[in-house]
Amino acid sequence: MAQDGRLAFRAARTDQAQGARADLVARYGDCAPEAARAIVALGGDGFMLETLHATQALGLPVYGMNCGTIGFLMNGYDAEGLPERVAAGEETVINPLAMTAHRPDGTTAEALAINEVSLLRAGPQAARLRISVDGKVRMEELVCDGALLCTPAGSTAYNYSAHGPILPVGSDVLALTAVAAFRPRRWRGALLPKTARVRFDVIDPVKRPVMADADGRSVREVVAVEVRSEPAIRHRILFDPGHGLEERLISEQFV
Repeated sequence: MAQDGRLAFRAARTDQAQGARADLVARYGDCAPEAARAIVALGGDGFMLETLHATQALGLPVYGMNCGTIGFLMNGYDAEGLPERVAAGEETVINPLAMTAHRPDGTTAEALAINEVSLLRAGPQAARLRISVDGKVRMEELVCDGALLCTPAGSTAYNYSAHGPILPVGSDVLALTAVAAFRPRRWRGALLPKTARVRFDVIDPVKRPVMADADGRSVREVVAVEVRSEPAIRHRILFDPGHGLEERLISEQFV
């Protein structure tokens, strides 16, 4: 990416992120996102996801600096030489997941997820899910607290906490992971091609209600959820050289 001083700054609502933004704007100025060469996001991973969704239509690369707690998708914070670091950034392109959630009244809700789409029980009893892949039922009944489908970028987030695998960025694979599976016992999920279309049908949704979530955007009381990769949408993330997302995913497995 060629060096260009036209940077647009977005910051989380925390005092730390807002203070960092004020300092950086004083040093480098601020540009409207529509006229910028790149977006600089200040916060944690959650704010990076928010920024990617909010600026999706612009097609601009996003360079994140950690002013939060996790920062897996962020670079370390340093106010010095920011335009040069953004210009030298290594770009990773991520395709999000597209979720279509079906409600009992026949209406649907759609959302995109950069990390994962998850289904979670919304009551005291375990969820019962039927799982189909490309129109073929692969599991008649999964009794669980939930299940999720994640991208490689999201494989170290909720998926990893649920004991799912870490996926290389260029693997063109999605991870289907159960959350606290009760039946079948010890089922640890599946690896699916990126082109797979996955459908979750909720069995007995009145007695065992289920909610769906796509990167924090929730839909309650769903009866079915369809998920697929959306190759037409490309999120561009910049990382400092030698600290790209692929390297981070590999390093995470040797901690």
